[in-house]
Amino acid sequence: MSDRVITLRQARTNNLAAIDLDVPRNQLVVFVGRSGSGKSSLVFDTIAAEAGYQLNETYPPFARNRLPKWKRPEVEHIDGLTPVIVVDQRRIGGNARSTVGTTTDSWTYLRLLFSRLSEPYVGESNRFSFNDPSGMCPVCSGLGEVVVSAVERFLDLDKSLADGAIRLPGFGPGKYWHAQYADIGSFDADTPLRDWTPGEREALLYGGHAAARLGRKLPKDYEGVVERFERVYLHTADNLSERKQETIRRFTRSAVCAECAGERLAADARTATVRGRTIGALAQLEITELLEYVRAIDEPAVAPVVSALVGRLEAMVTIGLGYLALARATTTLSGGESQRIKTVKHLGSSLTELTYVVDEPTVGLHPTDVDSMIALLEQLRDSGNSVLVVEHDPAVMRRADQIVEVGPGAGDGGGRVVFQGTYDELLQADTPTGRALRREVAGEPQNGKRGTKPLEAGGDETAGSERAAGERLGRAARGVVVAGAELGGRGGGELVVRGASRNNLRGVTVGVPSSGMTVLTGVAGSGKSSLAAEFVAQHGAVVVDQAGVGGGRRSTPVTYTGIAAAIRKLFAQRNNVSPALFSANSAGACPECRGLGVVYTDLAFLEGQEVVCPECAGRRFTSAVLEYTVGGYSIADVDRLTIEQAIAELPDAAIARGLQQLAAVGLGYLRLGQSLNTLSGGECQRVKIAKELRVAEPGTAYVLDEPTTGLHLDDIATLLGVLDRLVERGHAVLVVEHNLEVIRRADWLIDLGPGPGRHGGTVLYEGRPEAYRGWGTPTSRALDGVRDHAR
Repeated sequence: MSDRVITLRQARTNNLAAIDLDVPRNQLVVFVGRSGSGKSSLVFDTIAAEAGYQLNETYPPFARNRLPKWKRPEVEHIDGLTPVIVVDQRRIGGNARSTVGTTTDSWTYLRLLFSRLSEPYVGESNRFSFNDPSGMCPVCSGLGEVVVSAVERFLDLDKSLADGAIRLPGFGPGKYWHAQYADIGSFDADTPLRDWTPGEREALLYGGHAAARLGRKLPKDYEGVVERFERVYLHTADNLSERKQETIRRFTRSAVCAECAGERLAADARTATVRGRTIGALAQLEITELLEYVRAIDEPAVAPVVSALVGRLEAMVTIGLGYLALARATTTLSGGESQRIKTVKHLGSSLTELTYVVDEPTVGLHPTDVDSMIALLEQLRDSGNSVLVVEHDPAVMRRADQIVEVGPGAGDGGGRVVFQGTYDELLQADTPTGRALRREVAGEPQNGKRGTKPLEAGGDETAGSERAAGERLGRAARGVVVAGAELGGRGGGELVVRGASRNNLRGVTVGVPSSGMTVLTGVAGSGKSSLAAEFVAQHGAVVVDQAGVGGGRRSTPVTYTGIAAAIRKLFAQRNNVSPALFSANSAGACPECRGLGVVYTDLAFLEGQEVVCPECAGRRFTSAVLEYTVGGYSIADVDRLTIEQAIAELPDAAIARGLQQLAAVGLGYLRLGQSLNTLSGGECQRVKIAKELRVAEPGTAYVLDEPTTGLHLDDIATLLGVLDRLVERGHAVLVVEHNLEVIRRADWLIDLGPGPGRHGGTVLYEGRPEAYRGWGTPTSRALDGVRDHAR
């Protein structure tokens, strides 16, 4: 059995420090470690990358050019690889035609079911496909939506025609179409449109019957503003210029197709039924309801179809996605939802000896749903596959066959295997994860408490907050639990979200402390993100998400923080030369690679090659420029400095100021020249928080969606310290989060539920976290479990 391992020798990808490692196959192996320690470099950029590259090499050159590209890792020897399937957190791609049903193949089975059983009989399964010309709605082409004029944006009612009341390009004073409305004598061009009669505004916009009802004579060729706009911009076969595309974005919106009412299908497919339900109606059901409907179909002729469809639907329910509908567009799914859907696709596979590489599968899951996800991973393993998981959740570690910890620190401080063994052995290990787990088992906070005194329940009303007290009494009267009379903030006052009805929210009204950290909790699909979006809409909050921050390969911590000019100025002053010499985009750039450090060669149908520039050896600058130094460092050496090193060794206050906030959020290990498009989602979010610490206006409200994603237990304490800084500066911070450590440290807690989808959307609790005991809700039970464990 000695060959049942993945063998790595001298792995040096990114920050890996010549790692030697044997990873057992056909087991559930969890990789842990501090953020930036090298876990992803080992699992994704080395094991998965080499397996993907070698598999691609088995195809002809023409086919390889159309397969996903894998960059070969820096490793001396690697053996024991099997075909790899990467299940990451990236949102599912595709366009407006991609739905939960099409992505999971559930729609395929449902179409097949209807093609055999529907009344009246319609035809083959493609007649129920909105992606096939024979089945799609002829009006919206199977999209379920059409582009319509946003007429409410066309006019500025406070202006007259002479002053430019028509906002559309080309309709203002002196423009091409202006005279055809302002100078025809049918409208008062000098009176603000607000003072016109509704009939006059209708005639201006639509002409035709609206003009006839007005009783005024209009030119025979008169064309209403809406009709002309749609003819010029929407009903044209011309290639649209960027200017026209921008106009369309500004003055149109999507609307449900009137022909198919959003069902996407042609008339015959929309009206055919099975057991009294149309396929469009079934697509709108929550998966849990659809599952019960399909299970009841017992016709022997379609038994294999029913079995396959039930298997897909059961898998989605098992991993906590039962609240979704097959009609849900994949573009609206969160990263965690996308990842779980991608995992579902592999459950019914008969293939074995695959390697599944999974990135934080518990992201987006409530603590009560984590066990279901772990069971899914175990199912993949028990089918004869190897499952490699990058994860920070202790619940996943406890169920692992083996754990590998990479560390001990981040960046240059990591890249080594500091532990390999079982969970029980890790509990005894003197490693960052071992120490953090022991603190968790003992019920201790990670690396100390937050810097604020815990608030006691009850107390006097905040000064000047009689209105807020009234809001809370109103919410209590409607059955919402509001724990304590004083809002749990640190500066008094609250930002109230009133009557939120977005998606599954049921007229929710809640208060968020205007200076404090509020956490939104609840099971997946309970309405947390919808309430956060409503908070943004009503209070103009800044969303700090985990989307990438890089603008390309040249975007680095230097460019993002704006210290590039300060670095160039420092080198120029110390060496008495022009600052332009120290820009890789200007005079000092290597002429061979134009400051990129690499040279790319296009090999037509073969994969293009990117090699280190032979002229500058990857240093990006000319040899003459590299002769100039500051403190012994050339301009190329600066790129290799970590943020912490640069603060200590570059003698310039402007550089230190620009980098200090990045160090404060725990990113001091990043190198100044590191491309920002290589950062993880958690690192991207902290980069954005650092920027807000630097530029935030007083009183700004912030929304963060699961900021602990990608964070080690130790790093969560750093994150909480960063959020504390925002609060201490007088900001409201609203966090959507499942991590119990963050929930326990919040100033205010809003719990939504009780279930997902139509079973959620109500406020179960609103108050201090420490008072949320014994309520029997999923979040309360999870918090009670932590308290009981600590005792």
